[in-house]
Amino acid sequence: MVSIAEEIAHLRDLDLRGLRARWRSVFRKEAPGHLPRHLAFAILAYHLQADRLGDLDPEIRKVLDRTEARQPGASIATQLAGLDQKRTVLTPGTVLVREWDRKPQRVMVMANGFSWNGQTYESLSKVAFAITGTKWNGPRFFGLRDKTPSTVEARP
Repeated sequence: MVSIAEEIAHLRDLDLRGLRARWRSVFRKEAPGHLPRHLAFAILAYHLQADRLGDLDPEIRKVLDRTEARQPGASIATQLAGLDQKRTVLTPGTVLVREWDRKPQRVMVMANGFSWNGQTYESLSKVAFAITGTKWNGPRFFGLRDKTPSTVEARP
């Protein structure tokens, strides 16, 4: 399977005609005629990543849909940060993805810890150490922002 990075690199090399052809194959319709190359590339790259890694959380989409263009960026950021703070529990089966050293790292949340590269770890911090060789706050390494780390890290 071709990596996301390789597919995006391929998209980056396409001219507008090539991006429009890819658009037709992905969306099964013609690209809007007014769409410039850089936006066609960005939309296709986003779609590719969302297909492979998952799209935006429905609550975040609702905030973005309700947001007016004239609303200041700070208030949007506050609303989104508030949603992010609500994510306190990772359920078994959740896959966390983080790129490190230009390679995607996938960690599966298990009932008894976190699985990475066929090995189970008791905390995200230990997984982050295994990936990087240096000490990290595991939830921070994986982009999680929780009020209490104990709700994120599985304890044996």
